[in-house]
Amino acid sequence: MRKRTSLILAAGMTFPVLAGIVACNFKNQHSDSRAVEAPSAKVAAAARGNIAHTLSLAGQFQPYQVVDVHPKVTGFMVKINVDIGDRVRKGQTLAVLEVPELNAQLKGTVFEIQRAKDDLLRAQNEIKRDQAIHSALHADYERLLETSKAQPGLIAQQELDDAQSKDLSSESQVDAAKASAAGAQQHAEVAHTDNDRVQALQNYTNVVAPLDGVIVWRYADTGALIQSGTNSNEQDIPIVRLSQSGLLRLRMPIPENDVQFVHIGDPMQVRVDAIGRSFTGKIVRFTRDVNFETRTMETEIDVENQDLSISPGMYANTEMQLGHADNVVTIPVEALVLQSNRQTVYVLDAGNRVHVRNVEVGLRGSKLAEIKTGLESGDRVILGGQENYNEGEQVTPILTQEPASDVMRESGGVIDMKAEEEENNGGAK
Repeated sequence: MRKRTSLILAAGMTFPVLAGIVACNFKNQHSDSRAVEAPSAKVAAAARGNIAHTLSLAGQFQPYQVVDVHPKVTGFMVKINVDIGDRVRKGQTLAVLEVPELNAQLKGTVFEIQRAKDDLLRAQNEIKRDQAIHSALHADYERLLETSKAQPGLIAQQELDDAQSKDLSSESQVDAAKASAAGAQQHAEVAHTDNDRVQALQNYTNVVAPLDGVIVWRYADTGALIQSGTNSNEQDIPIVRLSQSGLLRLRMPIPENDVQFVHIGDPMQVRVDAIGRSFTGKIVRFTRDVNFETRTMETEIDVENQDLSISPGMYANTEMQLGHADNVVTIPVEALVLQSNRQTVYVLDAGNRVHVRNVEVGLRGSKLAEIKTGLESGDRVILGGQENYNEGEQVTPILTQEPASDVMRESGGVIDMKAEEEENNGGAK
């Protein structure tokens, strides 16, 4: 009985010892597993995509040309054929003036031309007459000279000298008649020139449109005395103001920082909310000068407007692509780390070990950046908290899906027609 009791006590003491050993071994194994567990890291795969940098701006339409139409002569308005809003063609008569003095001057020049013609005809006839007289006298002198040579002494020397003198005198008379005719010709040309001048002034009494356009304002009415626009007096009132609205200039102020991206021929997307129209335009000119006060550069697009659907003064919202990179390797911006003035990324190899790699960064978007060198499509990079990882350290990657393409939109001020309408309606209430 005593022996059996000893065995039971021994067995009872053995079980607690075994349980303690097992528990100790389990605790050591658990501590070792925690010690070798790799830290996690949020990663993204480099991919091929597109990055663009765009600028949104509000622009305003301006007429391609605006002309104040003045007459070149002073006169009374007899008739005006146009009013505001009328569409006119180049050469179309806008108004008719009356200048009585010009009519008298024009008649005078016509009479002067006729008199010059008569003088020229008279001079030409005198040339013919003097040439005929000279021809006869010269023939007489030649006959006497030949006879004198054939029969010396037959012709008196005095008679021979008189014939020669008449011959030379008639020749001089011919030259004088030709000079007189030349003067008459010049006088006739002067008369014609003066007639052309007065006729041109007379033609200016019909005021015509210098270009195709729209009458945007009318300053004069029938019966008004209209001053000529040939002097520098700025107080002279024009007859009408003509706007070339079939072709418009869309003018946008480009911010100073973006001037470097502006080039002739660059496309721009244009949206005219007032008429619900969108189209693509091209930059045709810019001032190449930054305004000192606004720090912007005026840039223009030419817009065809033959149907006059767009009125000068309307606003448009435009979008210009400042830069773009297509089919390039892109990664999230948060994967980039600046170290010693070099852009670096933390890349994972096939064994999920960290490697710090230098990269060359190209165009940046709002969320993505172009990688020119240093990465290939499919490489995994750590996003954020890079200071927590060391070269060669093994991590547990947590892959996140990031877009491959990105557009960075910069706004230089746009016009929200709906917001303005709502504000106006609220103000009316």
